[in-house]
Amino acid sequence: MAKEIINTDKAPAAIGTYSQAVKVGNTVYMSGQIPLIAETMEMVEGDIKANIHQVFKNLTAVAEAAGGSLQDVAKLNIFLLDLSNFAAVNEVMAEYFEQPYPARAAIGVAQLPKDAPVEMDAILELS
Repeated sequence: MAKEIINTDKAPAAIGTYSQAVKVGNTVYMSGQIPLIAETMEMVEGDIKANIHQVFKNLTAVAEAAGGSLQDVAKLNIFLLDLSNFAAVNEVMAEYFEQPYPARAAIGVAQLPKDAPVEMDAILELS
């Protein structure tokens, strides 16, 4: 099955040797997004909730470029510098997802690219 590379200027450009997403059949593998603003490639300013919102905006842009939406997310991985922000993730996530929610992991890490406080990647299943 052929791979289709997904790319949009509505999400930050890749800052390494990867694609924003790769579609294989009806499955879309989305690369990690940090709270970069696509137009400036600068980190969003504000508290952890502002950072989480920016990550979801970036994931939304990539999902839409692939022909889907966040509602198509089957699996979401969340990487946090500080796991005490877990409640904030849940609160903001509820603004972007409806039940049934995707499968999810939240992982505490020592460092993320550009010293971001949060990064997320996802797998979408398109119908």
